[in-house]
Amino acid sequence: MKINSHDIDINGTHLQGYINCSYDDLVEALGYPLEEGYDDYKSDAEWDIEFDDGIVATIYNYKNGKNYLGDQGYNLCDIPQWNVGGKSPVVVERVALLVKDCQVV
Repeated sequence: MKINSHDIDINGTHLQGYINCSYDDLVEALGYPLEEGYDDYKSDAEWDIEFDDGIVATIYNYKNGKNYLGDQGYNLCDIPQWNVGGKSPVVVERVALLVKDCQVV
């Protein structure tokens, strides 16, 4: 499995579902997010994952953090729900298995 490698091709991925977990749990399971995500204006943090079988998932917040909402937005450590992207809904369950205390919504 690769996480946040620059050769993970996320083209064609899109929202597949949501997970509820903390930023700290994501960092513990996956390391720190990418320094530059796909859309730093609408998102504050992003992880890209390629599983051993080639399936790709992305985890990111969308339009609820400081980058998009300024002072009205969530701090990273307070974001309660994360978007899971991919090319198939199977990625949501796979991501949930990687992160402790993570619940599929």
